[in-house]
Amino acid sequence: MSSADQIPRARRGGAFSIPNLLTYGRVVAVPLVAGCLFVQVLYDSGVWLRWVGFSIFVVAAITDYFDGYLARALSQQSAIGRMLDPIADKLLVGVVLLMLAADGTILGWSLWAAMIILSREILVSGLREFLAELRVSVPVTRLAKWKTTVQLIAVGFLIAGPAGDLVMPGVTLTGLVLLWIAAILTLYTGFDYFRAGVGHLIDEDER
Repeated sequence: MSSADQIPRARRGGAFSIPNLLTYGRVVAVPLVAGCLFVQVLYDSGVWLRWVGFSIFVVAAITDYFDGYLARALSQQSAIGRMLDPIADKLLVGVVLLMLAADGTILGWSLWAAMIILSREILVSGLREFLAELRVSVPVTRLAKWKTTVQLIAVGFLIAGPAGDLVMPGVTLTGLVLLWIAAILTLYTGFDYFRAGVGHLIDEDER
């Protein structure tokens, strides 16, 4: 037996591997959190629904770390996981931001922070899709990971919002400040991605 034969091959994760199940759970959490915010405002059901939505969101946000970690640790990377993981993150943040704007938690100038975040996600997704056709990969930077973390923390504070303010005043304000910090990081990382990909766009036009 050759030495190459003795090296175990990396196992690919199937559609129902543990990392992928965590990602699916994050997608399922999107309508659940949105539903809590919707029902709480529409039927004036009390702030307890905010805590339910907040709890679901926190669990979903935690899976954002563990699905990638487990995929690497268990050698269960899969194409569906690589495709669905960033989509789940964008759905979770984007849908909840829309609901928070609709119920008035995010209003005034802070709406611009939400629009910056949503616009950047659409821009980068379109850029990645085009570059994928050219077989060009744009790696996720460390700062982009921090951006995602700050976004999730900000949205978590804002989901608690009025319910959190009853326990500790300033929860909503903290969420709005963090949302602006996330928006600034979003602008920077979005420009970074565009700068990395614009060379390939120019090259493609010149061919």
